Amino acid sequence: MTEHRGGMTDAFDYELPSTAIAQTPIEPRDAARLLVAPKGAASSHRRVAELPDLLRSGDLLVVNDTKVFAARLNLRKPTGGAVEVLLLEQSAVPGRWEALVRPGKRVAPGTTLELDGRPLVTVGEVLDGGRRSVEVAVEAVEAAGEIPLPPYIDEPLGDPDRYQTVFARRDGSVAAPTAGLHLTDEVLTALGDRGIGVARIELRVGLGTFRPITVDRIADHQMHGEAYAVEPDTWAAIEGAERVVAVGTTVVRTLESVAASGRLADRTELFIRRGFDWQVVDVLLTNFHVPRSSLLVLVDAFVGDRWRDIYTEALDDGYRFLSFGDAMLLERDSA
Repeated sequence: MTEHRGGMTDAFDYELPSTAIAQTPIEPRDAARLLVAPKGAASSHRRVAELPDLLRSGDLLVVNDTKVFAARLNLRKPTGGAVEVLLLEQSAVPGRWEALVRPGKRVAPGTTLELDGRPLVTVGEVLDGGRRSVEVAVEAVEAAGEIPLPPYIDEPLGDPDRYQTVFARRDGSVAAPTAGLHLTDEVLTALGDRGIGVARIELRVGLGTFRPITVDRIADHQMHGEAYAVEPDTWAAIEGAERVVAVGTTVVRTLESVAASGRLADRTELFIRRGFDWQVVDVLLTNFHVPRSSLLVLVDAFVGDRWRDIYTEALDDGYRFLSFGDAMLLERDSA
């Protein structure tokens, strides 16, 4: 692990062997390992199934109940060339989306993409960040849509529901809030039995959150906006909780965005990094993240330099990393 050097991106590099990247989800979900790292105390190695024993009565566990939709379309140009369209976010104009188109340089504006000879997508102008504007027929998603898995997952997923949380209910995300994949109905019931509440929020996860930071200085990184929504009763419960336990970085960004803006529904480009003024989240359940990512920068803001020791311990002990990997339970350093 490298030393933290004044907000430089390479301070968030670490060596991640390909053998440590989980290719398939563990069964059952709550059998995932859980590295528990409390503030000022030694870490311990548990399982997600033990989460109800690790939290306190009066805590409030907050989950993101967004659902991943079939956003990946495998189509062809009229000339026969294969083109992948990954829908990112629907615009205010019906039928129009922002998307990634691959190979984008070979698809001119105005090109119509087909499935079995049927025109389904018309590719439009180039947008910032390599995105494209596309016109999508409704039947395109129904006919050709697939659940998009992260690019580091090489093995096919036998059951698409394993890339959905058990509480997913609202379509809109192109990636799963992966920390929530570990939770089961049994764990949620046990939490309630111990006086630990469970609340739901929504943040529609976009690909920008998971992309590596490509600029040299952390402060120069620009987050892509994502839509979120929190019900008034849910926010009241969050404000009244003894401790707020966020399941995943998407929940963290949602709750801290509401606290900073006062808006229960909006878009957020909040980039949480060292020196952030925490208002809401006390405990974080999260997976192990990609090097040089904004998610790892968020973890650094939450626990400081000790993330390096946590990650080193996890790698040395054979934890599984990234979306289908294991998890850690972190207590905020300034909590």
